[in-house]
Amino acid sequence: MPYFETSTDGTRLHYVDYGPREGRTVVFVNSSYFGTEMWEFQMLPLAAEGYRCVGLDRRGHGRSDDVWGGFDLDTLAGDVGALLDHLDLTDITLVGHSVGTAEVVRYLTLHGSGRVARVALVAGMVPGPARSADYPEGVDPALIEAGNEVFRKDRPAFFANGAAGFFALDRPGNDISPAHVQYWEHRCTGATARAANALGELIVTLNLAPELTKIDVPVLVVHGTHDVSAPIALTGERAARLIPDSTYHVYENAGHGLFVTHADRLTADLREFTSGR
Repeated sequence: MPYFETSTDGTRLHYVDYGPREGRTVVFVNSSYFGTEMWEFQMLPLAAEGYRCVGLDRRGHGRSDDVWGGFDLDTLAGDVGALLDHLDLTDITLVGHSVGTAEVVRYLTLHGSGRVARVALVAGMVPGPARSADYPEGVDPALIEAGNEVFRKDRPAFFANGAAGFFALDRPGNDISPAHVQYWEHRCTGATARAANALGELIVTLNLAPELTKIDVPVLVVHGTHDVSAPIALTGERAARLIPDSTYHVYENAGHGLFVTHADRLTADLREFTSGR
C-alpha cells in the first residue's frame, strides 16, 4: 500500500491514488475521525470517469501512524503539503470536509496556491464556530470545551448518540439504512484517542477569518442547512462572505454527513467545479 514519511518527524502516512495519472486531479482532505473511506461516493465515480483522485489518512487516522505529536494546524497542513510534494501534484482541486477545511486553508496560507487551481470547502469548520474578539456572535468556547469533555469520557457513545444529527436523519430525503449508519459509527472509532481528542481541542480556538480573505483561487463552499456539527450561520455563510472568489451552494435539509446523504449532488458539484465550468 502507498505510504510516505514526513520530513518533519518521520511519521508514516498512508494515501490512496485512484484513477488515471493524466486526468484532472482532485485531492481529498478528510473530516475528523475518518480515513479516506469517507469519500467513497465521490472518489470512486470520479476516478471511473477519468479523474485522478488522491486522499490522505491524517496522522492517527486510518492506516497512518499512531503518533503523539503533530496535531497542531501547521503540522497537519504540512502533512497535506508533503503529500502534494511527494506525488508532485499540480493544477489540483483541493477538497476538505469539516476540520479538513481548516487544513486546506492553512496549507494555502503557509505554502501558497502554486499547486492548487481551486478549492472546495464541504461542511467546513472554517472560519471557526467559537466566539472571539472579532466574532462575538460565536459559540462560547466553554461550551465547546464541555462537549470535548463528554467526548473524552465516552467516545463510542458520543458517536452513537450523534449519528442521527450528523446525517440529519429527521429531515426529508436523508434515508440511509441502520446498517450504514452503524458502519460510519464504527469508522469513527478508527481514529486514535489521541488524534480524536487533539482535533477537538483545535476547534476551541479556531479562527481562520483573516486567512480566508487572502485566498487567491476560486472556492466552492458547500454547506447543509441542518448541519449541527458546523452550524451554517457560523461557518458556511461566513466563509462564503469572506472568500474573495467564492461560489456558495446550500443543500436544503443536509447535515454534516452530506457526503453520504447528498452524495450524488456533491459529486456532481465537484465534477462541475473541477472541470472549470
